[in-house]
Amino acid sequence: MSGRGRIWPAEARRFRDPRSRRVIRQVTDHPSIHHHPFFFVPAWDRAMTKLVFVSHRSGAPQILFEDRATGRLVQATDRADLAAWSLHPSPCGRFAYYTAGTAAFRVNFETFAEEELASFGAVEMREKGMVGAAMGTTALSASGRWWAVPVRAGAVSRFVLIDTQSGETRVFLERDTIGHPQFCPDDEDLILYAGPMTDRVWVTDRSGARNRRAYAREDRMQWITHETWIPGRREIAFVDWPRGMQAVHADSGATRWITRFPAWHAVADASGERIVCDTTFPDRGLHLLPVAGDGEARFLCVSEASSQGAHWGGPFPYNDGPVAVEAAQHTHPHPRFSPDGTRVVFTSDRTGHAQIYEVTLDEGA
Repeated sequence: MSGRGRIWPAEARRFRDPRSRRVIRQVTDHPSIHHHPFFFVPAWDRAMTKLVFVSHRSGAPQILFEDRATGRLVQATDRADLAAWSLHPSPCGRFAYYTAGTAAFRVNFETFAEEELASFGAVEMREKGMVGAAMGTTALSASGRWWAVPVRAGAVSRFVLIDTQSGETRVFLERDTIGHPQFCPDDEDLILYAGPMTDRVWVTDRSGARNRRAYAREDRMQWITHETWIPGRREIAFVDWPRGMQAVHADSGATRWITRFPAWHAVADASGERIVCDTTFPDRGLHLLPVAGDGEARFLCVSEASSQGAHWGGPFPYNDGPVAVEAAQHTHPHPRFSPDGTRVVFTSDRTGHAQIYEVTLDEGA
């Protein structure tokens, strides 16, 4: 019998952060791996009726959601080949988009019907490894119409655009590597993606004709990573590890410093006013930062995640090519604001298993 539609009772419990005394809600409690989508991918639908995540409780990664009205956990997929980090919930709350095997799918959260939107043939789908393009993240536009999926095929990466309304599929760009795609929240014809580790920050339009570098490194040891859009500004925030964060304007190329605080995974809220980040080497917990760059980092809560990835503790390691690292992504907090700005979701393996947590903020967006 299919596991799609299976329901688990609520697992949530509440406690207070030992340092900030903020209320923390542990969402999952099964002794298996759980994580929300990657930090620049929404974990909730816009109306916040569902908190969508990945759970390994069945022995393989599956997409589940917490029904916010009842607290119950509902399984939406039942596959042996789901690419866990490809998950992208739709803004309307009806679907989850994901890749599995060498194809692209969506599942309906109401009927649990699975629909194949594209098949990519005999391809690798993702690069080897545990970081960057190897994760297989995908991008859904703010309206939910356009879905951009990087597909590894031999020596090239193909950027595939899927029209979720008409079903039309086409390759609009080919490159040496394409990772971490993200539609601009203010322009559905502008897509951010990560190129090679030594030349990360790129943007393109949906035709692929206006593919261009948005930011070039200052020198060989500058470590640029974790680029994300800032809503309302057409700016791309990126981590200049471990020196802080900068922002570059997608049109003018103008750059500015956001903070000298050593943010790790960092993303702005829907208002484009605040950033939430985690930290490592050392783990200082989660913090809030002003996007405008006119304030100090404010402590939010501890993460107590193991944050695997010893390479983060040294100088930039990728100038001579790929580096094999042990950096299981479910061990990283990857904090993300809720759509209404009242809470932050993060993952922590503090209990010995990666579980999903929410921390409540003092103020809204």
